[in-house]
Amino acid sequence: MLLTKKSPATETTARSPFVHSLRRGLSQALPTMDRRAFLRRSGLGLGVGLAASQLTLVKKANAASKVAVGDGKIEVKRTICTHCSVGCAIDAVVENGVWTRQEPVFDSPINLGAHCAKGASIREHGHGEYRLRYPMKLVNGKYERISWDTALNEITARMMELRKASGPDSVYFVGSSKHSNEQAYLMRKFVSFWGTNNCDHQARICHSTTVAGVANTWGYGAMTNSYNDMQNSKVALYIGSNAAEAHPVSLLHMLHAKENGCKMIVVDPRFTRTAAKADEFVRIRSGSDIPYLFGLLYHIFKNGWEDKKYINDRVYGMEDVKKDVLAKWGPAAVEEACGVPEAQMIKVARMLHESRPGTIVWCMGQTQHTTGNAMVRASCILQLALGNVGKSGGGTNIFRGHDNVQGATDVGPNPDSLPGYYGIVEGSWKHFANVWGVDFEWIKKQFATPAMMSKPGITVSRWIDGVLENNELIDQGPNLRGVFFWGHAPNSQTRGLEMKRAMDKLDLLVVVDPYPSATASMAAMPGKPEDQNPNRAVYLLPAATQFETSGSCTASNRSLQWREKVIEPLWESRSDHMIMHQFAEKLGFATELSKNYKMQQVKGMDEPVPEDILREINKSVWTIGYTGQSPERLKAHMRNMNVFDVKTLKAKGKVVDKETGYDMTGDYFGLPWPCYGTPEIKHPGSPNLYDTSKHVMEGGGNFRANFGVEREGKSLLAEDGSHSVGSEITTGYPEFDHVLLKKLGWWADLSEAEQKAAEGKNWKTDPTGAIIRVTMAHGCHPFGNAKARAVVWNFPDGIPQHREPLYGIRPDMVAKYPSHDDQKSRWRMPVLYKSLQTKNIEEKMHEKFPLIMTSGRLVEYEGGGEETRSNPWLAELQQEMFVELHPATAASRGIRNGERVWVSSPTGARINVQALVTPRVGEDTVFLPFHFSGHWQGEDMKPYYPAGAMPVVRGEAVNTATTYGYDIVTMMQETKTTICNVERA
Repeated sequence: MLLTKKSPATETTARSPFVHSLRRGLSQALPTMDRRAFLRRSGLGLGVGLAASQLTLVKKANAASKVAVGDGKIEVKRTICTHCSVGCAIDAVVENGVWTRQEPVFDSPINLGAHCAKGASIREHGHGEYRLRYPMKLVNGKYERISWDTALNEITARMMELRKASGPDSVYFVGSSKHSNEQAYLMRKFVSFWGTNNCDHQARICHSTTVAGVANTWGYGAMTNSYNDMQNSKVALYIGSNAAEAHPVSLLHMLHAKENGCKMIVVDPRFTRTAAKADEFVRIRSGSDIPYLFGLLYHIFKNGWEDKKYINDRVYGMEDVKKDVLAKWGPAAVEEACGVPEAQMIKVARMLHESRPGTIVWCMGQTQHTTGNAMVRASCILQLALGNVGKSGGGTNIFRGHDNVQGATDVGPNPDSLPGYYGIVEGSWKHFANVWGVDFEWIKKQFATPAMMSKPGITVSRWIDGVLENNELIDQGPNLRGVFFWGHAPNSQTRGLEMKRAMDKLDLLVVVDPYPSATASMAAMPGKPEDQNPNRAVYLLPAATQFETSGSCTASNRSLQWREKVIEPLWESRSDHMIMHQFAEKLGFATELSKNYKMQQVKGMDEPVPEDILREINKSVWTIGYTGQSPERLKAHMRNMNVFDVKTLKAKGKVVDKETGYDMTGDYFGLPWPCYGTPEIKHPGSPNLYDTSKHVMEGGGNFRANFGVEREGKSLLAEDGSHSVGSEITTGYPEFDHVLLKKLGWWADLSEAEQKAAEGKNWKTDPTGAIIRVTMAHGCHPFGNAKARAVVWNFPDGIPQHREPLYGIRPDMVAKYPSHDDQKSRWRMPVLYKSLQTKNIEEKMHEKFPLIMTSGRLVEYEGGGEETRSNPWLAELQQEMFVELHPATAASRGIRNGERVWVSSPTGARINVQALVTPRVGEDTVFLPFHFSGHWQGEDMKPYYPAGAMPVVRGEAVNTATTYGYDIVTMMQETKTTICNVERA
């Protein structure tokens, strides 16, 4: 039985002084308890302890005047943690405009009243002690305060200068996975009206290979099931995921599953905290995921353990995969490539066979490789062979990183798509022009040429090369001259030394962030004289956090949740959507950008209403079903979290929202996309994708018909009898359009007005949603009913192939498994593969740098870490950047635990960190966390931050030392496998 603590969404009453004091909690009831006493009573170790100067009480910006006890206004605002993608709900207690307390929401079906360390300290964001407080400009190496008007005027003037001289593609926009859905969507719209596809965000460097690989296997590039549904799993394979630290609350559901007999397998180069909970730990060589996964398939095929009927009915190309696997990945080849002996391979394969349904979990340990797309598809193929996709307890549970990286990917600033993964082709642009209420020809004229309108932009992983690369080799007119870092950590990206050079060469660098981020210090730090641009302008603009505005965010399981505004923007910060609108005013397209939105007044200024932006998303993003999640439905779910089942996420019984009368009966929590059609038809959301056991109007589905109807004479559609429950078409069928509806005789189900609007359209571009409504009324899925693809034909490798990393310590393996050929142009840039790999072997890099270097997360910090390392409560828990190395490795180098060491890499970088000697890593591997910045090759960068706005804990960034390498499909950076050496400092 779950313990629940119910509290109303908003509570505003006056109380007696005595009751008021009780309600204020720890800070009032125990006023003499200092922070150290609190931590002692909580059982938390303090370590060395922070300097007293860093533990000062927070000075609250714009605090209300003193209010007599009992006379104040107390409100409870429901919001969502802004760290990882689990989607933990928080009730924030606000007194007189000041955030004073927080509680995890016990009724949340996602976090069940639990918090990790980061979530438990989220209130610190509402105090702003280490925040960027005012707009600032870099003047003679120091940041100086300027006004918002000055900043907006100077930045937009410089933008227009660059546009006139070099065109709109000379400016690059890095968006944010911390933006709400509404802000991410508005940013893609803003960039489109500026006239470029040169935009991107964090998903590129965390799960772009997932999106591409999974979408090209069965239709949608997202987590198929949910954290909750893992409670129904009989076996769970974690590969490249350290959920215990990266997604701590998600492990709550897995531990419940283990109580019910679920077997947990963890595959990783490192014995992680997640591995400590496993029934079976498998250590593999970093980058050898395909040999391992196909090694499992070898035993599955050899023993006839594959689900033959499922494969026949729902999978294309598995026979070709089987031939490839049996020919290449026998036990000897697998052990040579990944280091796992045959006995353990058979043991794990048998566990997967005997314990179905089984799920697979992966994160950046699998995605961040030059073959990331292939690794992801290998995981999908394993699940297809076992018949685990489209089933409760099965699927591919892909844990995303940031709180809204899923939503930002779905509707945000991607360089190759418009919101909802609509391609940047003329039909898509016209669809959005219609929704936006602007002329298509006007949008086209914003671009340098019509051709650039349909050309995918540069990825964020390659913006460095957009600045530094020879102009003749770039597939666009100008090099990049201006860059916006709009909520993005530069230390999350590889090739730090070259990034510093690129920053110095820019004409314009703008940081929009609640924290100054490592960008600010990197930009202010002196660089090489030959790289300095004397005309460069650098600005810092204080953005509000997500607690200082409202909007929706999408958890990794595709559920949307609505955040209430907790407090007003602190200091001089402004919400991201307000800043976009103000930039658009200066640039001359504010009317076009915001014409469909009402304005609300925040600090006396116009701000687009987030609900109106979501309604525009509802009217446009039919492809992935972001159309049914109206603000009203989402808010009703947030008020009634207690009614949703913890395992299925479905509302229990008949449930009516008391505030609005909305009937939530049958809804799944957060209306996980696809939530098809208009909000009025009340699609309940899709808890588990491709589940044929349910009617489409109850969240069921099948694989997407997105790749045609046949290939080389073989049908790509599902076999007879394979369909979702209640479908009037009992075999495979293509996606729906006006022609198919007419052939089936269903066109008459549309009204005359709907027929007029839907003529010549398909389900993705019909502005009324009527094609979707009628299709589902007949029990069919609007995107068709096809087979998943075990073999693809639009990627370099039709069947996933193992290829060695560009920087490795096994030249013998490179001879057998070389990288791709160099590419002249992908995503507007040339890409090196085989030539660089060969050069590294010729120069004996494996002898100079004999250790595999990999990186990952810590439970205390998030992403680039600037936010969390500025939080004193978290900073206390993890104060040092470190490198984990095996005792034998350390002994051979004369290194003792706790000593300072230099980690050097082929880039020429040397980073100074603390040694953590541990058998968690193998003798050939070292591990470093990627959350640190603020030190640069032994130097503290404190002088280069704005005064008072540097993080509490600073350390070397591992990505100062990481090397070149990109996935051939998505330009994902290779951070999980490179090489280094470690020496005593």
